[in-house]
Amino acid sequence: MAEEKKTTPAQEGQTLEPPAPGAPEAPPAPEPGTQGVIPGMEGPPPPENKVIDLSSVRAGAGQEQTGPAPEGGQEWEKPQEQPEPPRRGRRPRTKEAPAQEEKPKRKGRPPKAEKQAPGGGGAGKAAKAPKQGKAAGKSGPAKEEAPPPPAPAPEQPPQPKDASRAEKEEIVYLDLDQLHPFQNHPFGVRDDMEMKGLVSSVQAGGVHQPALVRPREGGGYEIIAGHRRQRASELAGYKNMPCIVRNMTDDEAVLAMTDDNLRHRETILPSEKAAALKQQYEAIKHQGTRGDGADLGKLSLDKVGERNGMSGKTVQRYIYLNDLVPELKQFMDGGKLSFTPAVEISRIRPDHQKYIAVSIEGQQSSPSKAQAKKLREMDEKNQLNPDVIDAVLSQEKKKEDFDVIISSAELAQFFGKDKTPREMKDQIMALLGEWKDKQPPELGRDKKKADREK
Repeated sequence: MAEEKKTTPAQEGQTLEPPAPGAPEAPPAPEPGTQGVIPGMEGPPPPENKVIDLSSVRAGAGQEQTGPAPEGGQEWEKPQEQPEPPRRGRRPRTKEAPAQEEKPKRKGRPPKAEKQAPGGGGAGKAAKAPKQGKAAGKSGPAKEEAPPPPAPAPEQPPQPKDASRAEKEEIVYLDLDQLHPFQNHPFGVRDDMEMKGLVSSVQAGGVHQPALVRPREGGGYEIIAGHRRQRASELAGYKNMPCIVRNMTDDEAVLAMTDDNLRHRETILPSEKAAALKQQYEAIKHQGTRGDGADLGKLSLDKVGERNGMSGKTVQRYIYLNDLVPELKQFMDGGKLSFTPAVEISRIRPDHQKYIAVSIEGQQSSPSKAQAKKLREMDEKNQLNPDVIDAVLSQEKKKEDFDVIISSAELAQFFGKDKTPREMKDQIMALLGEWKDKQPPELGRDKKKADREK
């Protein structure tokens, strides 16, 4: 007989399907007013009129029940199974999803957030949430991670340095009558062949390089560099010339003036070079080179030598020449007095120097190095007078060794800095010996032997 379908108040509107053959009978429906007990729940039933959240139970059931129900009961009567043994690798999921704040922290990257996939997918399926940073699904308060460092900008090539001065300098054209020569200018302006060539150049294309001047207290401008250009412009018929006006101290003006003339002049007289080096020495010494007393003077001499490619000792010898009387300076510039004898005579008292100048003019002969040294020694012993000077300079000059002076700057072109003077000399003599052996035999004969053969 067919069984009638029974309904209860709790199941109104729901039709019960007949049980499968051989299946146990369903438990009787609970009486009205009593609470039902769900298998798998622990503890006493909740009080009346309280809503029970079965989402976790349904979620667990949906994940576990995938095949047909086992024998011995319906699907919702299935007893709780034992958890599976842990697998290698990732930590297994639990049957009941624990609260988010109770999830154990894992090492490595934080887990991604889990939530139901929108639009379906089942109650037990977890859908991947879109990434929102690296710590989107991490339990506990999320820490803000520092933003990734910006990509390094491509390395730019170094920009060339600006060689211009701090003050903008402009070229202005000044009248020639506003330009005045430098005070105590050591270099003369001569109307020689070089000046004639400069005048022709100015007439053809004007002054190419502007002069350097500074404002003058009495009005006008003082020429620092450009005395010969001013004279050439005057001889060429110009009334003005291009100039650069620069405010400079006395020491700066001296160094700029001497550097320009010593480097660019083609012909420099010994007295001009001596005066220029002395002015450089005084300017550098006045600027406060470190040291005191003799050390201060020595350091200043070395600095002047570095600026001009010579040793400090050579600078000192040039400075001595400034102690010569004007007559002897003229003989030196004219070639009647050599450099080394002039240095010796410069150590003699000025009144005796005048007698020496008269004797040189009368005998029309220049003193040798030995004669100049003897005059200096006699002056130190207070034995020098006009008669003695004439007697010394009238003596027959002995053939004496002469010195060939080669500056360290010249030798530096061929030898390294680690070479000592002795090693340089030995190398030079060895090269000269090889050169002499390669010469033809007739060039190596003695002069007297060649004269006898004639």
